Amino acid sequence: MASFVIRNLQFVINMSKYVIGLDFGTESGRVLVVDVATGEEVGSAVHRYEHGVIDETLPGTGARLEPDTALQAPGDYLKVLKIAVPQAIRHAKINADDVIGIGVDFTACTILPTTASGQPLCEMDEWKANPHAWVKLWKHHAAQPEAQRINELARERSEKWLPIYGGIVSSEWLLSKTLQILNDAPEVYAAADAIVEAGDWVIWQMTGVMKRNACAAGYKGMWVKGMGFPNNDFLNALDPRLNGLNETKLAGEIVPPGALVGKLTAQAAGWMGLRPGTAVGAAIIDAHAAVPGAGVTEPGRMVMILGTSSCHMMVDSEQRLAPGISGVVADGIIPGFFGYEAGQAGVGDMFEWFVEHAVPATYEKMAEERAVSVYTLLEQEAAKQKPGQSGLLALDWWNGCRTPLVDAALSGMIVGASIGTRAPDIFRALIESTAFGTRLIIDTLEKNGVNVKELVACGGLAERNKLLLQIYADVTGREIKEAGSPQTSALGAAMLGARAAGAAAGGYDSLTDAARAMAKTKDVAHKPDPARQAIYQKLYAEYLTLLDYFGRGGNDVMKRLRELRS
Repeated sequence: MASFVIRNLQFVINMSKYVIGLDFGTESGRVLVVDVATGEEVGSAVHRYEHGVIDETLPGTGARLEPDTALQAPGDYLKVLKIAVPQAIRHAKINADDVIGIGVDFTACTILPTTASGQPLCEMDEWKANPHAWVKLWKHHAAQPEAQRINELARERSEKWLPIYGGIVSSEWLLSKTLQILNDAPEVYAAADAIVEAGDWVIWQMTGVMKRNACAAGYKGMWVKGMGFPNNDFLNALDPRLNGLNETKLAGEIVPPGALVGKLTAQAAGWMGLRPGTAVGAAIIDAHAAVPGAGVTEPGRMVMILGTSSCHMMVDSEQRLAPGISGVVADGIIPGFFGYEAGQAGVGDMFEWFVEHAVPATYEKMAEERAVSVYTLLEQEAAKQKPGQSGLLALDWWNGCRTPLVDAALSGMIVGASIGTRAPDIFRALIESTAFGTRLIIDTLEKNGVNVKELVACGGLAERNKLLLQIYADVTGREIKEAGSPQTSALGAAMLGARAAGAAAGGYDSLTDAARAMAKTKDVAHKPDPARQAIYQKLYAEYLTLLDYFGRGGNDVMKRLRELRS
């Protein structure tokens, strides 16, 4: 009898099925192995990109890059498959044959020009010395002039798609970056058979099939369900050389995130230590993956992904147009809803700049004595202050303003500094500035009919900086809950793999079903304090005054300084 029970227990254990979530971020790629039935995260691995963000000199040539350039090397992405996936499987201690699906999330808009077979131009001898042949990372902002031209023409023509994107096209998006390639390196544009989102390119390498995901196409490519990309009439007016772009370099079937793109090829399976024929789902933008990853599948709850930059994601049953919102896309996040995207271009980046370039050595010594990081020390010291105590107010535009101004030419600012100002004062003011930016996004949505009842936080900053979450609660006047997984986007990507596999193979037939079964939440909430909230109300009013003056044409000194720098 005992042996019978043991054999049956072993049978149950062997019946477990797993999915892999591939989370491609700004500096590294993360692999997460997840139990399909329970959502338990059984293994993970991280591979840091060898070339990182290429923003100063071009690899192999040493050539200086122009300001606001941010490139990457596509070979770094494949090393995530070859190195991190086998590591994660070993960590999980599972049989690779029990992996039924793979999902991918990726930063966007991150694009690269390729040949018809998918070879990146930057890996070819004739193009590797040209920066426009490399991957343009999401935070590549050098296409601002092109974005301005697109916006001017779209407004002149009253293009129907423009209000869907808040009335402003970003320099970070597909058409802006493509037009920059055409303007600055027409020979690269001519040589490219395809211009592809990096998430779609990685799946192309895994499956041999090139399909475009509707999430990136919808939010970053101005592809509208039922309308397509901006049409050739608009493209011809923008630049006659763009004629036929949609039918050539942007060609390819567009499918929703998690839809089955294809099966793992023998070559890719060999890289990853997996079974050939494993289902691979269409990609999703990394921030958008965090919505199902946080268990949010209904309206009224905003997911804040707090990291290098921040994204603010929601779904709603109706399409409501709001200025500066980065897109309102049907089925863009959760099927059956309109997905809303907003965000801040610099958050963690801004804190990192301050710690690396502006914190005195005395604080590094103090952190060492306390056996904590400089970040933790600054957080501890800043937490001792009351709102307004430092006399400082900052604008959160160190990397430009994404929502609602959509202007990468804006820059950061701190007001109120004196000889008595100390590093923790500035650190807290920078955190507060990002909280004010988040409140502005919430106010913009609510003024246009999208109700924001609750905030759910995830991402690296949400895991590490509890002072930040409390300040956000006090500034926004809303309770903030924490997502259950420290790897929310990777978990969301794994759900796409479960969706691609389908229920018949042990997965799920919808992303909603996968999220309901696999997502977790923490029993932690950060509630606003009425006294602190009242002070922040006054500071927020001052923030709005500065925003209008420096961001809406009252004084364009930030842009004039940028021109002088260039």
